[in-house]
Amino acid sequence: MARELLLEMARENLAHVKAGDIPLADEVVEVPAEHYYDEARWKLEVERVFKRMPLMLAMTCELPNPGDYKAMDAAHVPVIISRGQDGKVRGFANICSHRGSQILPVGTGNAKRFSCPYHAWTYNDQGELVAILSDHEFGEIDRACHHLPELPTYEIAGLIWVTLDPESPLETSDFLCGFDALLARFGFDTWHFFDSRRIEGPNWKIAYDGYMDLYHLPVLHRNTFGPQMSNQAIYRAFGPHQRVSSPNPMLLEFEDKPDDEWDEATMLMSVWTIFPHVSIASFDGGGRGVMISQLFPGDTPSTSYTVQNYLMEKPPSEAQIPLANEQFKLLEYVVREEDYATGIRQQKALETGLKKTVMFGRNEAGGQCFHAWLDKLLHTDDRDLPQLFQQELMNDHQAL
Repeated sequence: MARELLLEMARENLAHVKAGDIPLADEVVEVPAEHYYDEARWKLEVERVFKRMPLMLAMTCELPNPGDYKAMDAAHVPVIISRGQDGKVRGFANICSHRGSQILPVGTGNAKRFSCPYHAWTYNDQGELVAILSDHEFGEIDRACHHLPELPTYEIAGLIWVTLDPESPLETSDFLCGFDALLARFGFDTWHFFDSRRIEGPNWKIAYDGYMDLYHLPVLHRNTFGPQMSNQAIYRAFGPHQRVSSPNPMLLEFEDKPDDEWDEATMLMSVWTIFPHVSIASFDGGGRGVMISQLFPGDTPSTSYTVQNYLMEKPPSEAQIPLANEQFKLLEYVVREEDYATGIRQQKALETGLKKTVMFGRNEAGGQCFHAWLDKLLHTDDRDLPQLFQQELMNDHQAL
């Protein structure tokens, strides 16, 4: 079914190529400017979105082997993601059961056991407390009651989701609204992890708005890749997740060919946004690749940070490595010096309070959809979350 849906979207795209138009939203939408800097709202977003929604925190190719782990901070929660000796991926709070010290520093590695640097309490890669230093002097406790706090974890399509609130009632499979079936067509579980970098940015919503916005490409990026880019966007929603593409003339090549001859890599070319914080964009530098950007709220409403991950379909040859490095360096520059530098100035301007709303035009349906979903989730109680997403799963995937 996923390929059939890709074919449907490709034919829709091709129709817009031939007509020279794009779908338009019904109206211009205004969003209160204070949503980008109000501290109470920002705290609510962290608690009700980033901690209740599954977050895509790792890629399978980062943790391919038993014992591989990744320690990171996500929305102010220290997390360990570990592939056990049984091959299963698990997520844990990076918090020792003794005094709450963080067990692992941020980074990756391979280990069968994790030992706390404070008092050497030790856990296996399934989170079980297996050793207590000088346990005969410490006193008796039930070790089974003091495992690492386990977080709901879900691996599919070569991507790994973790929910930071273990009490969240939302199942990741429902949350994805069928989007994972399309992402699986990339085959990320066999791709090569090339490199990652961190970039500081403005309020997370200013940053995320940009990932769904093609309107700015020829203008803001006029000195880099903008002149070759269209500012027209075709949006398709899967619940709060979206695919954003431009009318693609390359599809004309397949117009008269049977379905099985339509090239899937061409049909996948787009920006895929996974709510609330991930963008996947295709590039070709030293071989077919994608940049997977993971966006997180910073320490204040005015800040965020993004981890850029560059994946390649195949490990680069010696000759391809310089080209891949050059491509990734360009992508880092574009986001840091063009997108986020502009976003930081936008942040400062909005914080003056002199502008009461920001606008999303009829050609910016993706931003309209994102802010509508964000408002909806901030006002949805835990008990109603499963039903909300299960209903979306039953709906047809919506063209915006």
